[in-house]
Amino acid sequence: MSINKFATFSVAILASTYSVQAQDINQAKKAVDAEQFESAKSILKSIIKDKPSNGNAYFTLGTIYLNQNVQDSAKIFFEKGLSASDNGKLNNIGLGQIDLDKNDVSAAQAKFALATKDVKKKDIQEYIYIARAYMNADKPDYKNALTILNKAVAVNAQDAQLQLALGDAYYGDGKQNEAYVAYRSAFQADNSLLRAKMQLGVLLKGAKSYDEALKAYNEVIAINPNYGPVYRELAETYYKIARNKPSQAAANYKTAIGYYDKYMSLTDYSIHSRMRRADFLILVEDYVALEAEANKMSELDKVNPRIYRYLGYAAYKNGNVDVAIKSLENFINAPGNKPIALDYLYLGLTKIKKGTSADGTAIDPAAFQAGLVDVKKAIEMEPLAVQDLTEVGKKLFTQKLYNEAAAIFEFGANTKESASFLDDNVYYGLANYYANINKGKDVKVDTVALQKADAAFEKVLVASPTYLEAYLYRARTNRLLDKDDVMVKNYEDYVAKTTELGPDELAKPAVKTKIIECYNNMAASFANTDKPKAIEYFKKTLAIDPTNSYATESIKILK
Repeated sequence: MSINKFATFSVAILASTYSVQAQDINQAKKAVDAEQFESAKSILKSIIKDKPSNGNAYFTLGTIYLNQNVQDSAKIFFEKGLSASDNGKLNNIGLGQIDLDKNDVSAAQAKFALATKDVKKKDIQEYIYIARAYMNADKPDYKNALTILNKAVAVNAQDAQLQLALGDAYYGDGKQNEAYVAYRSAFQADNSLLRAKMQLGVLLKGAKSYDEALKAYNEVIAINPNYGPVYRELAETYYKIARNKPSQAAANYKTAIGYYDKYMSLTDYSIHSRMRRADFLILVEDYVALEAEANKMSELDKVNPRIYRYLGYAAYKNGNVDVAIKSLENFINAPGNKPIALDYLYLGLTKIKKGTSADGTAIDPAAFQAGLVDVKKAIEMEPLAVQDLTEVGKKLFTQKLYNEAAAIFEFGANTKESASFLDDNVYYGLANYYANINKGKDVKVDTVALQKADAAFEKVLVASPTYLEAYLYRARTNRLLDKDDVMVKNYEDYVAKTTELGPDELAKPAVKTKIIECYNNMAASFANTDKPKAIEYFKKTLAIDPTNSYATESIKILK
């Protein structure tokens, strides 16, 4: 063999080797897109073993770990990848995303600058990866992502992956029309890029056009029935449909879980995939299935602290308070975990449940206060967590645990953005009022609590002026506060607003009783200061109910 032939043969081998490596990377990226993460990790580890100089493999592998919240492993692969001779600088982008997760934007930008230093004019993948780092960070920054992507647009606007990234960035930034155009362009540029076509359905789901979203997903399935992510989107869409049609929720939840199981069968049953399924089971409120899933995960990975969250949620919902408290405390206290509002909310409510008597009519004060501390932490983290407290408060109210109910409703009553704001203020006012009407003669009313009740009823009237009962309860509350002038004003408002509704409303027996309450209490308030006015109001009572003994006897005394 001549030297020239040997050289030619060597080049051929190198070209062949490079082709296999490139194909494997693409295979790994396709597995990532299909959300077959364990398969992708296996391919990438094999590439790294055969060719440690492949920086792209390290970067892709680190990114998978980062997206699975395994930051330690991600960092190890990114740092090893830096020294790779081929595309090693990409790993700066992964390390930059870790900096973004720590809110160290300047450190992240310094690493991104290293990644783009000396890039060729036609190279755009670095910009796409940097934009995705901004989007995938714990606190996504879609505007910065768009700024970066527009640099790539100036180079090659027709690139399918660029258009897909643009679609994701526009979608995250709330620009639906621009996102639609970008996703459509991505699929037109590469009709094998099913994620772009699927995202058109995601846009429709976000716009609550659920039937149209389902059609879009079925178009993806018609092209490739084995594309797993589309079944996850179907599952999540049926979950949304269930939330919007409570009467058909059970059937739609069942359909949603069926599609999620199909998604699992097309991806993998690794611990991370099981965790995603567990997250979905929480959404559809299937806590029996969640407990079974959590126990399976525990067998697979006995030390993964996130499993404690699932065990805790399931145990809380299934009434196993001791397991719930232990599991949630283990999760919250595990190093490196990032507890969310729901973790503290369920822990607090479980502590309250543990302190509640078997018949539900009494709660140990120490247990209630301990639970309240965790509930407060939850609301500090996520103010709209108050929406999960309304039913808890109503149950306490039904059991006549008025002070405890008031403590629970107080959170929602002070959160204007909450969907339960009106309900919570009604119950907050009622709970504080009823906590003070059954006290003995020698027991002083809680003035502060009653003032809070009055303020809550006032908020109700601002939010819903037609809720006339609030005038009555304001009057009753101010009567307990010995504020006769305010009481009279509230009773007068009730009578005036009710009269405006017409004679049919006034003729209702329940309304008559309330009007009589108004006249008698207003009359009593004037008995010592303005006898003619008192008699006038008592006569108004007798005009409605001539047999009313209180009015009759009071008039005799006043005369």
